[in-house]
Amino acid sequence: MQAAGHVLLPAEIAIAVSLLLVWSLRIGAVAALVLLIVFSSAMLWQLWQGRAPDCHCFGQLHSEPVGAKSLLRNAVLIILAAAVVFGSTGAEGADLFDNGLGTDHATKRPSQNGWTLLEMTSGQGGPVERNDAGDPSDGLPIGAPLPDFAIPGLDGRVVQFEHLIADDKPFLFLFVGAECAPCEQLIPEMREWLRDLGEKVRFIIVSHGDISVNARKFGDLGVPVLIERSREFANSVHAKWTPSVLFVDKEGNIASHLAAGDVAIRRLIEKMKLKDLNAKFVYFLGLTGQKRPDIGTEVPEFAVSRPFGHQITKADLVCRRTLAAFISTTCGHCSRLVDEIREWENRGGDNGLGMIVFSDGSKADGRDFELNARLIVDKDYKLAAKLGMRGVPSAVLIDEAGVIVTEAAIGPENIWSLIGGRPE
Repeated sequence: MQAAGHVLLPAEIAIAVSLLLVWSLRIGAVAALVLLIVFSSAMLWQLWQGRAPDCHCFGQLHSEPVGAKSLLRNAVLIILAAAVVFGSTGAEGADLFDNGLGTDHATKRPSQNGWTLLEMTSGQGGPVERNDAGDPSDGLPIGAPLPDFAIPGLDGRVVQFEHLIADDKPFLFLFVGAECAPCEQLIPEMREWLRDLGEKVRFIIVSHGDISVNARKFGDLGVPVLIERSREFANSVHAKWTPSVLFVDKEGNIASHLAAGDVAIRRLIEKMKLKDLNAKFVYFLGLTGQKRPDIGTEVPEFAVSRPFGHQITKADLVCRRTLAAFISTTCGHCSRLVDEIREWENRGGDNGLGMIVFSDGSKADGRDFELNARLIVDKDYKLAAKLGMRGVPSAVLIDEAGVIVTEAAIGPENIWSLIGGRPE
């Protein structure tokens, strides 16, 4: 028993210290939770036996008999510890012993392999607070066409994407900033990436801020450096954090999740070194454990009856691109998507694009949607799941050969990005 007492004090100190550090917070909370449960169980056992020994719960400065007050205090502490254990995300705030890299505009985010350094930037080129900035890994779905741009380079001449894509080479876009400290730290590695991948992929730096500072930092890398004033293009691909990197295939389609921060960027670069970057359906997932999409998968044979009209089969998807959208009659965002599809149809739509809508609807008559698009009532989404559905509203693009060519886009904005943007 005496030995246990000698071990208990260092253990409590270790738990206290671990609760002060972001990286060990959850471990400390688990240990505290276990210790509190053990203490509380021992108290209950003592009370059950009719004993009420003094509890030196806060050292020799204070002691009191075990009782309802002690149990209530422990119950509150157990609830707090459990909240940290089961509610912790691993990025709860700044370390007590932060070294200064985590300022009001920069952040150190824990990742699967160390720390990721990022900076949130404004359209004027300076850092901004990161409140409600969104997750750095947010981005457009793989397979969506890269939004077009026209951005001046360091020499003032405007560069357009349609001119760059004529080279028949994939692209690596590096989103940086003139005042971005983490970006500057990566410059030596950028030189290595250019040496290792320069023959296989075209590097494009997209920056913002003072032109002379950008020229001094990035001008001698030997790649195009484009300077945005308001970051319209960066924001269009959700590159709100710097440094971020995006891989785009030679067809001009997004072929990676946005890699934000040093760890994610290095991981993407290492994956790119091992792949044939000109291969069909080459793409790279992010670090957050996304399920592998159905890109490159041929749509299975099927035949379903519409609520009204003729039967739909796989043959209806062949010979033209088709957007397969998945909705629910009880989903507010789905109602918004249906309204936008209706507006798109009323404006003529795209003559080269087919549209097919899968619904779990209890509505037996698809005419309630007032859509020209073919509607399939798919109970429990049994067929939709085979076509790459990932929740509602979502959608995938199917090419003329009946092959899924994009990952599932979630939400109306990302769904429209699969065909170049929402209806105007």
